[in-house]
Amino acid sequence: MASQDPSAGGLIIGADLSGFAWDGADLTDAVFRDCVVEDVQMSDAGLQGARFERCRLVRCRFGSSDLWEAVFEDCRFDDAERRQGLTLAFSRLDEARFRRCDLTLAAIDHCTLFGVEMEDCNLRGARFKGADFGRSFGRKVVRVSAAFRGCNFDLAELADARLPGCELVRCDFREADLSGADLEGADLSGGNLFGAILSNAKLAGADLRGAEVSGLDLAVLATRAGLKITVDQQYRLLTALGVDVCVN
Repeated sequence: MASQDPSAGGLIIGADLSGFAWDGADLTDAVFRDCVVEDVQMSDAGLQGARFERCRLVRCRFGSSDLWEAVFEDCRFDDAERRQGLTLAFSRLDEARFRRCDLTLAAIDHCTLFGVEMEDCNLRGARFKGADFGRSFGRKVVRVSAAFRGCNFDLAELADARLPGCELVRCDFREADLSGADLEGADLSGGNLFGAILSNAKLAGADLRGAEVSGLDLAVLATRAGLKITVDQQYRLLTALGVDVCVN
């Protein structure tokens, strides 16, 4: 049976939880369905394994909160009128899952995101500052893991992001800032890099097959050896370098 008191755990359905005392609350494995949360500061909240389905979390800020393995499906975090998105600061989102969520203008500030997965999410104008997709498995072993599938990163800020070997398939990076980003060995196939800022980005071994690469200047990249492209794409890339490609 559903309870409308989040502190009791279990399933919460159709509730306005804006007045709940989220700070420091232990909501491990709680399930929120069709709920509304507005103008809330969530500091030190324990939301490990929590699940949010079709919820609206508007003008909310997670600070130093634990969202390890939390799941968000069909949730909205943006306030279009005020042009304000979700804020996540110094929080743990390791192995969190976001599916079909609107994270427009989200600010993700110095969070850990090892193993995070986002699928069909809108991240237009989102800002990733100091985001850490890695985890230490020993003194000298650091692994990086993240998967973004079919996400919209238009105008997003991902400068200096470290995502080597990660999955970023079918993602739209039009006019996104990827300067200095480490994308070596990443799977960027089927995406769109038109107008993306890639100065000093590392793309060695990355898979760009099927991606829109018009205007991509290979000369500004920090690394590009082993870059995977198709025959059709090579003409666009060489033309951008000023090379006159002759078919005969």
